Parts: sequence; C-alpha cells; structure tokens
Amino acid sequence: MVSCNGGLNQMRAAICDMVAIARYLNVTLIVPELDKTSFWNDPSEFQDIFDVDHFITSLRDEVRILKELPPRLKKRVELGMTYSMPPISWSDISYYHNQILPLIQKYKVLHLNRTDARLANNGQPLDLQKLRCRVNFSALRFTSQIEELGRRVIKLLRQNGPFLVLHLRYEMDMLAFSGCTQGCSPEEAEELTRMRYAYPWWKEKIINSDLKRKDGLCPLTPEETALTLRALGIDQNIQIYIAAGEIYGGERRMATLAESYPRLVRKETLLEPPDLRFFQNHSSQMAALDYLVSLESDIFVPTYDGNMAKVVEGHRRFLGFKKTILLDRKLLVELIDQYNSGLLSWDQFSSAVKISHSNRMGSQSKRLVIPDRPKEEDYFYANPYECLQSSDDQLLSST
Repeated sequence: MVSCNGGLNQMRAAICDMVAIARYLNVTLIVPELDKTSFWNDPSEFQDIFDVDHFITSLRDEVRILKELPPRLKKRVELGMTYSMPPISWSDISYYHNQILPLIQKYKVLHLNRTDARLANNGQPLDLQKLRCRVNFSALRFTSQIEELGRRVIKLLRQNGPFLVLHLRYEMDMLAFSGCTQGCSPEEAEELTRMRYAYPWWKEKIINSDLKRKDGLCPLTPEETALTLRALGIDQNIQIYIAAGEIYGGERRMATLAESYPRLVRKETLLEPPDLRFFQNHSSQMAALDYLVSLESDIFVPTYDGNMAKVVEGHRRFLGFKKTILLDRKLLVELIDQYNSGLLSWDQFSSAVKISHSNRMGSQSKRLVIPDRPKEEDYFYANPYECLQSSDDQLLSST
C-alpha cells in the first residue's frame, strides 16, 4: 500500500515509481492513495483524477493492481498487524529488493507512507526505466470528464491560432515556501513570511530573497517574465494561456505582462462557471486540466522548475520534442538587472537572452548525472531519454 504526498505531478511521478517497484519485487500494489492533507487540501481520490480501470487493466501484463485489500489482509490492517514506513529517498531498486521485500514477506502488508523521489534517476535496469515511462505516458490517463474539458479548452485556443502555455509559478504558496519577495510590498513580504512560519513541513524559515534570486532559485516574477518573452522574440499577438493558480498581487502584478501580451487567457476566462463547478476546491483536478493544455501547446514556458514544469517537459519530449523553453533564471535575473539599470541596451539584452537560450528548447539530450547528489542532477521524468525516439529513429519510422 502506498500513500502519495505532494501536488498532482509529484504524485504522478511517485505512482510511476511505485508501479515499477511493485513489478520488480513481484508484489501486489493497491491503487495509490492521494495526498489530502498537504497545503493544497484537495479531497480528490485516485479515481477522481485518473481513469482507475484503465490504469489497472493496461498494466495487468506487468503488475497486479487491486482497488482495495482482500478481506483477510484488510483484517490484519484493522488489527494493526502491518508495518508503515517512508522508503529512503533516491534509492536504487536493490534497496527495495534487499530492505523492503523482506518486510513485505514478514508483515504481508507494507504501507509506504511517503513516495516523493524514492527511486533513483539513474543506474536502474532499462526495463524498469521503460516501465516508469509506460505508466506515465500510457497507463495514467485522466478521467473522461477531465479529458473532455481539456479537449474543449484546446479547441477554443486552436480556433484563434497558435498558443503558448506559461506556467507562471507566482502563487502565494510558492512565494511563501521559497521566500522570494521580489516586487512585493513590505506588507506582502510580511504576509508571506507569516505563512511560511505557519506550515511546519516547510523547513527553511529565514530566507534572504535577494541572494536566492541571484542564485536563480526564485520563480521569475510576472514583470521579469514579460521582459524575457519579449527578449526571446515571442510574438506579442500570440495567445498566452496562464497555467497557474491565483497570481499573488493580482492585476497589479500582471499589468506589465498584460500590456506586453494582451491576449492572456486562463481556464476561468475560456470556460463558463458551470464547467468548472466540479473542479472548485480540487486543485489537483485543476492542475490536471492545465497539464493537458500544456502538453498540446505550441510552446511551453515554465517560470520555475517545479514538479509540473519537469513532468510536462519530459512528456513533451516524448511527444516528439515539442518546443519547451527552459529558462536559465540565474543568468536572466543578472541580464534583467543590467538592462533595468541601463548597463545594457534593449538590443544587447535581447541578443544575450536569445543566444543563451538557443539550445534550451527541450531538444534531444542526455540527463546530467551527479553521483551522490541526486537533487542537483537532471530529473528522470524531465528527460526520460531511455524511452524517447531519437530524431533519426523517427525519420526511419516515418519512411
């Protein structure tokens, strides 16, 4: 049994890992339980977001998945005859074979109560890596209700030409967690600090926003994003779909972006209120809708490398290396500050931004591997190259 933790895309990657681990250990997996207690406070069950029957049947040749425990094992759990633990982060499959499997044999039911990043990015058997992809790209299908709404949003956008999806991570929780307050008023900065101290699982409390920003560890602000898109030469008439929750600071913070790119849209402006009624207070279902639209966009631009940014980047690579602009935030804030202080002309600024991003478009590449520092290396789900057709393969298969 597994209980996932985190937002939708953190849980999505975890589900892929847990299926692969269950297959490798040749044990039965119970349909994963989703996080209902984290910041997002979303009561959705697995079957509210994913097509659970498709999930089970599409993987039946690999792993046995059940919706719930068989009665005799349910009795053991009710009597407390089970074992619950978090597996060690970034572990090799050998850890699960040597440490976890004996516990399952001993207790019959093992409950893994944390699942984020519990399987290493690299050094795993090829068939295990390919199974992680199969779960992600084939077995995890959203419910028909979410898929249908996603198709409607994409159709509405397509009717008006090409569109860019901007994953603008500038919601209150993101800023409170990261401690990034660039462009915020003193009152807002104080509010964000109070929120950070209110959540015990956000371990870092004292944060220097300026230093963090200079290190490229802050999401770009809406104002920085507008400058960056213009510098990259993104057409100012393109539709921009904002894939995000409520932007902190509201219209005041969005004004520069809206002035530069007047065709800004969101799911809330494209759809009627009744369409979104079922999704209210269900942030994971809202995120699922944004995920589908992000996959289909002509260009995808995340302003921060969180879980959604990474998982969508990898999925777009799988769909044929679709254009994903991977922003170098550390360099960008340095260039933006130089431009704003008059050290760079617009042409110099724009040229530097274009040159530095010319090979950051989600094209084919190998993952960066950093032994013993998995948090700093490339994430498996952002570039699952073991599962991707090279452009040469694609040419061969299309001839």
